[in-house]
Parts: sequence; C-alpha cells; structure tokens
Amino acid sequence: MVDGAEITRLTDEKSEDATVEQPDVSEPTDTLAIVSVPMLSPAEDAIEEAVRRLRRGGLLGLPTETVYGLAADARNDTAVRRIFDVKGRPADHPLIVHIHSIDRVSAWAIDIPGWALTLADACWPGPLTLVVHRAPGVSDVVTGGLATVGLRVPDHPAALAVLESFEGLAAPSANRFGSVSPTTADHVLCDLGNRLDPERDAILDGGSCRVGLESTIVDATDATDATDTRPVILRPGAVTATEIEAITGVTVSGTPSAHVRAPGMLAAHYAPRVEIVVIELGQSSEVRAFERTGYFGASDAPPGVVSLSAPRPYVAELIAPILYETFRRADDLGLDRLVIERPRATGIGDAVIDRLMKAATGSRRAPR
Repeated sequence: MVDGAEITRLTDEKSEDATVEQPDVSEPTDTLAIVSVPMLSPAEDAIEEAVRRLRRGGLLGLPTETVYGLAADARNDTAVRRIFDVKGRPADHPLIVHIHSIDRVSAWAIDIPGWALTLADACWPGPLTLVVHRAPGVSDVVTGGLATVGLRVPDHPAALAVLESFEGLAAPSANRFGSVSPTTADHVLCDLGNRLDPERDAILDGGSCRVGLESTIVDATDATDATDTRPVILRPGAVTATEIEAITGVTVSGTPSAHVRAPGMLAAHYAPRVEIVVIELGQSSEVRAFERTGYFGASDAPPGVVSLSAPRPYVAELIAPILYETFRRADDLGLDRLVIERPRATGIGDAVIDRLMKAATGSRRAPR
C-alpha cells in the first residue's frame, strides 16, 4: 500500500462525550492519515457510503456499544478472509456475526433452545452473543470450521442502520489480534489504518463505546442429552450470570464444552505494550516506583508513581467504559508497568477482572 494514503472516516453522529482524551494522531506515525473530508452529514449519507463499501467487499470500522468491530459482509468469503489478514488473526478463530434483529436468526442458526430465544428476546439489541448450531450454508470461513456460529444484535444506532442492508456482518474487534480493543474511531485508525485499503474500506465514527468491554458470550449448544441444554458463559460481559438465570429460569453451567471455541477465550488477550500488574483492593501502599510505573485504583498514587485517573467511586460499572482507554494512555505515556487494583466481582466486575487478568498475562508476553 502506498504510504500516506487516506482512509475515509465517515461521521455518523457527533460524540456526546467530548471530554474523553483521544490519542494524538496529528504527528506522522506508521498509520494512515485521518481525513476531515468527507465528514458526511446528515447521518444517512455516511450510512449509505458505509453500506456501499461493504457491498463492494470492503471492511468497515463499525461502532457498537461494546467495542468497535472490523466488519465485512458475512456472506462474502473473500471479504471475511481480509478481516483475518488485516487483524493477523488465526483462521481457526471463529467470528461473531452481527445481525439486525432476532428475526434474522433463522438465516444463520438451527435447533436453538427455547431459553436461548427467550434470552435473546430480552437482551437484544445488547451486549450478548449466543453460540448456536449453524444453519446450512453458513461459511467455514466465518465459523473457523466449527459446527456453531456466534450471533449478536448490537445496541448502537449506526450499527443497526448499516445492518439493515445485510443478512449479517462478521465483525471481531477492530484491532490487531490479541491487543487492546478499540473504543473510539481514532483507536481503529491508530491500530489498523496502515493495513486498510483506502479505496474500499472506511471507519464509521459513532463516538465512544458506551459499555467499553466485549459482549458476554453464552454457549447454547451444551447438552446433557439430546433435548437438554444449559447456558454456559464462555466470556463474561455486561450481561451477567445472575441476569441470565433470572431471564431464562435455567441454571448457568460453569464448565464450557471442549468442542466450543469463541473469541476472548485465550488466557492471554487484550494486551497493551505496558506490563499490567493486578493487585487486590487496598494494597496501593505496597506499590513501589520501579522504572516507569503507573497506578490505577481506589486510592491516591504512591510517591514517584504516575497516577492514571480512576473513577470515584472505584466500581466496575465506572471502570469498564474507560479500562481500554487507560491501557492505551499508559502506552502513550511510555510506562513500563501499570499497577491496577482489582475491583469487586459484582455486576460487570467479573468481566473487568477477566480482561485485567488476560491483559496481565498477554502483556508479559508482548515484545517491548
């Protein structure tokens, strides 16, 4: 690709969160330049351009309530293969198919248990992915060769407007495989701009992601016999086990089946360049300045340690939307180590802790 080419940035709507600090992309980097034209308005123009590019086999940085996805028409194998190439993602890792509404499930899935449909009806649009038996005709490229497929209806007006024109869009997070997920359009540009095709691809700017963590993934294929299935959480998210049981009346099983693979199940994932060190609540006094150390937690930073602003109160519901932004901020500051206090495991706390522990494992493996 020619250096200095421009990726089209499509403006869907003005972000309501103008105070969130964005990465500085004004200086020359190894990413492609962001363009100010066309900043299409009204929103329908941007949606139409996004749909046009997807129909031509392009990729789209797609805003959702969880994180930004890298979307392709899920019925176009050539386009879907480009997702793997751009991300550096192994081909046997399945992709989640995003659909416009529950009415389109039948195009992708068969033999769905009743409790799963009840759960989908209650939580869609929203941060829930269901792993179900795939229908005939669903491509191995999308499913990683598995007999199952993950389905989700995102809760973002721009995503739903684009999805209205497709049976489904395959869309993993719009970042390099294993690294920090993007929660703004600028993150997508910084991570993937130099790997996208300016003639075919685009980034749809829908503002900052409201939830900030990837969706809960629930396996709806785990069966104790031919007729009995139980929900199994493969990846925690904003939809909790307590909520799933309350909605379905079915007890959540604790152990995933060996045959099921889903995004985010690796021990090392979501990793920034900075080393992530997780400590228990109340242990901030034990943090010592070593090389360039940062701190994110419930107390004030110890002397000599860089403070990264944490929410007050220090609860998971407020941490989740800014967690990945904090990882990126630590990288921007050139920190060697970021010490983070583990929040309480209530509500979305399980998901926050899951991302922290996987980031800690992944960051120790990342080259520096």
